[in-house]
Amino acid sequence: MHRLEPVVRQFLDDAAEWARGKMWIPRAILLAYLVYADIRFLRDPMSSTMFSGITLAFHEMGHLLFSFAGHFIGSLMGSGMQILIPLIVIVVFYRQDDYFGMAVGGFWLSFAMFELATYVGDARAMELPLVGFTDDPEHDWYYLLSTTGLLNFDTTFAFLLRAGATLIGLASLAFAVWLLLIMARRVPRTARV
Repeated sequence: MHRLEPVVRQFLDDAAEWARGKMWIPRAILLAYLVYADIRFLRDPMSSTMFSGITLAFHEMGHLLFSFAGHFIGSLMGSGMQILIPLIVIVVFYRQDDYFGMAVGGFWLSFAMFELATYVGDARAMELPLVGFTDDPEHDWYYLLSTTGLLNFDTTFAFLLRAGATLIGLASLAFAVWLLLIMARRVPRTARV
């Protein structure tokens, strides 16, 4: 734990330095939308965001990219890509020293997990309309959970995904608000944009 403290402190120092003098108003408007979208997911699991279409495209791409690995892995990696791409976005923003972009990536991860929770929780009921490359697409999570003998846990897994999505959304919100507060402080006229 003591080894982690300097790393976290350095990360926060770097983020604070990056945020000083940046424009905060456009980012605050974006943050308001992201919070609104996360609240909608908490209230209505069937809601969507501006990220939903992109998330679905990466989900379907995951099936195609991993189709060589067999039916089980190919089915699993639709959801895997749905979660992996927002994580990659967070890392890319970190490498570009865009800390607010990391928070936005965190919200995208939260949204993707909420959407995945809805899909997983539908495994037994199979009521969701499905999208796929055939006229009769397979319900990934019915197949995955029934194959592993875990079908009765679909709603439990969905609950855990929603809990994780909520925590990630709250952490992203806290980080973004902290950055905005630093940005909003008065700075000299030579501030960066």
